Amino acid sequence: MADRFRLTLAQLNPTVGALQANADKAYAAWQQGRAAGADMVALPEMFLTGYQTQDLIAKRAFVRDATAAMEALGARITDGPALGIGGPFWDDSGQYNAYWVWKDGKLVARMLKHELPHKGIFDEYRLFDIGPISGPYAINGVRIGSPICEDAWHPDVTETLAETGAEILIVPNGSPYYRSKLDTRMNHMVARVTETGLPLVYLNAVGGQDDQVFDGASFVLNRHGVLAAQFAPFDEIVDHVDFERGVDGWACVAGRDDPQPSEWEQDYRAMVMGTADYLGKSGFSKVVLGLSGGIDSALVATIAADALGPENVHCVMLPSEYTSQSSLDDAADLATRQNMRLDTVKIDGARDAVNGALAHLMAGTKPDVTEENIQSRLRGVMLMAISNKFGEMLLTTGNKSEMAVGYATIYGDMNGGYNPIKDLYKTRVFETCRWRNANHRDWMKGAPGEVIPPNIIDKPPSAELRPDQRDDDSLPPYPVLDAILEGLVEDDASVVDLVARGFEHDTIKKVEHLLYIAEWKRFQSAPGPRISRKAFWLDRRYPMVNRWRDTGHGRARPEPREPES
Repeated sequence: MADRFRLTLAQLNPTVGALQANADKAYAAWQQGRAAGADMVALPEMFLTGYQTQDLIAKRAFVRDATAAMEALGARITDGPALGIGGPFWDDSGQYNAYWVWKDGKLVARMLKHELPHKGIFDEYRLFDIGPISGPYAINGVRIGSPICEDAWHPDVTETLAETGAEILIVPNGSPYYRSKLDTRMNHMVARVTETGLPLVYLNAVGGQDDQVFDGASFVLNRHGVLAAQFAPFDEIVDHVDFERGVDGWACVAGRDDPQPSEWEQDYRAMVMGTADYLGKSGFSKVVLGLSGGIDSALVATIAADALGPENVHCVMLPSEYTSQSSLDDAADLATRQNMRLDTVKIDGARDAVNGALAHLMAGTKPDVTEENIQSRLRGVMLMAISNKFGEMLLTTGNKSEMAVGYATIYGDMNGGYNPIKDLYKTRVFETCRWRNANHRDWMKGAPGEVIPPNIIDKPPSAELRPDQRDDDSLPPYPVLDAILEGLVEDDASVVDLVARGFEHDTIKKVEHLLYIAEWKRFQSAPGPRISRKAFWLDRRYPMVNRWRDTGHGRARPEPREPES
């Protein structure tokens, strides 16, 4: 009977639909495990297809190709360790999220996901059938249980595995990031270890996919929830952990202990990775954006430089007579500090031409937001023209506060293919800029140092679409606005709840009204990386036509929140 078991963990970044590339990446990891004398190499949930596939997994032709790629990969797994890898499985009994285990060119086991997540960003009930709770499988004399992702958040699956003889739990995951997610995962996995008395390996994917970012941060727990190994978040890592059999069963020998960065760094890394992968996996290597001299576009430009390199970031200033000299200077200063290209295209002539063309229809009316929006939409037209001509994806620059209350012009500054700060409230935009100025990491492709001019961070925010305009002319101060929005969006709090937190009733109602009437804008907005538990899109799905409003009656009460895998 073996007394030592070496497991290679492949915390890697797949691409949805890139079946052969994902298979080749899995095989390269398996070769590393073979060279290290591993007994088994493990990859994350649905690694072969990438995750999440959304409705792509409902296409029979896609599943057919994925199955063929899986079987071809399995045939290559000879003269070495076993390979565990996630991928779909379809048969007459149903359609499953499965974990395939190969050894010596043969299928050793196929685990079928039992607990299907159906909250937040997940909707697996419409894509997969519920698989039976699988028993353990044997690799070199060791009985392994592999609950798939959500399965390990429920005690019935892991307890059944323990009762049927599992000695080590290896949990493959496709668990996307949100702020402080590791603490949530760790708490659930400690509970499974405590209940079963078994060591547990939590293996997660990394990489961006549409609005989701998978952060890795894989770990291994021994009995009593003792941390034996911890992988860095967001990095692709292939490394090995060793288990030894003792009088009390198997335990993991203490392995790598990578530091876990602060939430500010992890949020920023998620935005950089989400941007880099969305562009790279879509076939883009360059971006263009409108640089206004304000803080939002400054942060987007900085994220883009860190994701792609400053030489691939094209900034365009589009001034009118309302654009202050300070904004012109600040934009030029930022581009110089980061060595990014900056061009200037004036919009005055185009705006005057549009106003002239509409003059006979607008006669007798007073200038209002209509004329302001013409400016914004002309900027969007010009930026899209540059994007089309030079093959640079246009990045849009609206923060979560603006997206929430509709303080953005549809078909204007909302134009673009991706928004790196879509899930970042304005108050966090300020703090993120300060954090980036004070920190530089090896994974950043941009310049070190104070890359965002302090004047951009310190000056009052303004859209500069009319004389002396300020954001707080139209909105509550951002600290108040963001706190109310966090209550309404993140917590699903009622008006009464927010009044109890100390906010003015009329201010709450104004923000609530703006939040609801802006739903149609958000429906048409560009995707962006999810870094909170309630990002706009899959996390929060509201009707665009909605006549209900909270009357403010009732009592304040805490509302329970379900965990998410």
